[in-house]
Amino acid sequence: MAVADLLVIILDLILRHIPIVYKEQFYFLQYIPVCNIHAVLLYAATDCSVWFTVTFTFDRFVAICCQKLKSKYCSEKTAAVVLGTVTVLSCLKNIFWYFMLTAHYWLGNTPWFCEGTIDVHDSRAWVTVEFLHHILTPTLPFLLILLLNVFTVRHILVTSRARRRLRAHTNGDGQCDTEMRNQKKSIILLFVISANFILLWSMLMVYSLWSRMWDFGYDSVSLDYLVQELGFMLQLLSCCTNTAIYAVTQTKLRQQLKNVLKYPFTQIHQSIKFTH
Repeated sequence: MAVADLLVIILDLILRHIPIVYKEQFYFLQYIPVCNIHAVLLYAATDCSVWFTVTFTFDRFVAICCQKLKSKYCSEKTAAVVLGTVTVLSCLKNIFWYFMLTAHYWLGNTPWFCEGTIDVHDSRAWVTVEFLHHILTPTLPFLLILLLNVFTVRHILVTSRARRRLRAHTNGDGQCDTEMRNQKKSIILLFVISANFILLWSMLMVYSLWSRMWDFGYDSVSLDYLVQELGFMLQLLSCCTNTAIYAVTQTKLRQQLKNVLKYPFTQIHQSIKFTH
C-alpha cells in the first residue's frame, strides 16, 4: 500500500501537477511524446493504491471473522500472490489509455492531462469506457470496503454481546475486558477508513463524469472550477491517509516509531555515560 501510494504521489503530483503549475518552465514537455505512457503508469498505480486497500480490508475481514480460513489465507505467500495479481490486472486494465490519449502533454489541469485523439472527443464508446473506468475505480472498491466492514462490524458486535453475557455470569459486568476494548477500536477504525475513502474520492469522480457529459450537451448543472481543484487535492490526499491510518493504529509500529525517535537521545546518553 505504501509503495503504491508513493508511486501515485510521484507520477501524479510531481510529474503531472507541478509541470502544470509551472507551465512556462516545463513547456518543453509538449514536445516529448510520452504522455500516454505516463497516463498508463499513473492510472495503474492509482488502481493499485485503491485495490490494495480493498485487499487489505479483506485480509482484516478474514483474520477477524473467518478463523478456519485465517491460517490458510493470512500468509506471506498468499499476500504476494494477491498483490501480484492486482498489480498485473491494474496494468492490463489501463492499457487502453495508451490508445485513447495521444503521446503529447496538454499541460492543462483537467482529469485527462494528455491531448486526446479526435475519435475520443466525438465517440460515445469512449465515454462508456470512462464510465466503466470510474465504476471499477473507485465506485466498486468503495462498495466492497463498505460491505466487508459491515460484515466485520456485525461479527464484532455479535461476539462482544456473547462475551458480555459470559462475563456477567462469571466475573461480573464491571470487569475490564481488554478484548472488547480492542474490538471497539476495530469498529472505529473500519468506519474511519470507509468514510475517508468515499469523501476523498467522490468529488473528483463526480467532476470527471460531469465534464464528459458536458461535452455531449448535458449541461444542466454548472460545476465551479474550484470543484475540480478540490477533487485533485482530495484524491491525492487519499493516497496517503489509508496507509497512515492502518499503520498508526498498529501497536508494534507505534512502539517502533517511539524507538526511532528515542534512538538519537539514547545514543547521546550512552556516550555521556561511556565518557564518564
